[in-house]
Amino acid sequence: MILGICGSPRKQSTEYVLKYALGELEKKGFQVKYFSVSGKKIAPCLHCNYCLENKVCIQKDDMFEIYDSIKNSDGMIMASPIHNGGITAQLKAVIDRCRSLYAIDINILRGKVGMSIAVGGDRVGGQELAIQEINTFYILNGIIPIGGGMFGANLGPCFWSQDSVEDVKNDKYGFEALDKTLKFFIQTYNLLNDNI
Repeated sequence: MILGICGSPRKQSTEYVLKYALGELEKKGFQVKYFSVSGKKIAPCLHCNYCLENKVCIQKDDMFEIYDSIKNSDGMIMASPIHNGGITAQLKAVIDRCRSLYAIDINILRGKVGMSIAVGGDRVGGQELAIQEINTFYILNGIIPIGGGMFGANLGPCFWSQDSVEDVKNDKYGFEALDKTLKFFIQTYNLLNDNI
């Protein structure tokens, strides 16, 4: 199962792009699951170490809706709009709250495939920095980060929404980068799962 996590507090451009990506994977036969932080209560990590002793997070909130999905997924796609040149506070809370999963097993996420999507209101608003932040989470936890390769997609798909769903739909360059990155995501997944 491929888990898509939308880090946008609004149901707009980032949601549209992530659902498009998951739809493309579904067409290729993948089971997908979508989770949005919109309308959810996910508190920041307290770094209190309760989870290290008890193997569960002390904070009982909507993060518990996706712990099992994160743990049991074969791959993840995290998508974030750009807030002040990086990922949203909501997506950062999701990332940080995964600490309680590592408390169960430090290798719990190792070997999954990870992809990042960034959507900015400006063409150059911090998209690559946001992708690097998500990829850092992947690398730290043994998740294999997938980019789109040279000549067009590089670190991964960066979209220009101009703060409009209609404008993001018309971002031809963004969708070309997304399609290219999805191709590498699928190839890597298949290599890891002996489905060549």
